[in-house]
Amino acid sequence: MSLITIFAIALGLAMDAFAVAISAGGILPRLTFRPVFRLSFHFGLFQFFMPLLGWLAGMTVQKWIAAYDHWIAFVLLAFIGGKMMYESFQHKPLAEKTDPSRGWSLVILSVATSIDALAVGLTMAMLGVTIWLPSVIIGLVAAAMTCLGMHLGRQLGKWLGRKMEFTGGFILLGIGLKILLEHLLGG
Repeated sequence: MSLITIFAIALGLAMDAFAVAISAGGILPRLTFRPVFRLSFHFGLFQFFMPLLGWLAGMTVQKWIAAYDHWIAFVLLAFIGGKMMYESFQHKPLAEKTDPSRGWSLVILSVATSIDALAVGLTMAMLGVTIWLPSVIIGLVAAAMTCLGMHLGRQLGKWLGRKMEFTGGFILLGIGLKILLEHLLGG
């Protein structure tokens, strides 16, 4: 597999993380090094490990994972997105709202945005592609796109204010629905 192909795959896989990062950057009261690092590191780490797990699973568990991976991603993204949309209507100061770069929100978002990378690992196992270089590139691209997305989201958040939290939740819900529909409709 060529480096150009690997980078194209990595960029495609990073789009969910990028969209989530835009949302996160827009709702955080202050965008400092720590939340950017936490989200970028975890999204990159999960994007690195998921293709490895998929590759290791290979053909033996593909039929079981493929049967429900889209439902897992949908439920996780719908839960976090719905929570963000709900919180956008609360009259709490933005600083009191959930920080998506901490705790269970971070773990759930990391898993949800990297489910597709698991499928890529399964595919690479079926094609007989070695997985280490693609996994490293996928993780690094996801981390970089997450960092970029958070900074872009911060700028959008300055213009949109509290509407950004609702928009971010709506985007997460949309990503989850897209994943679900692609799998259900065979796209």
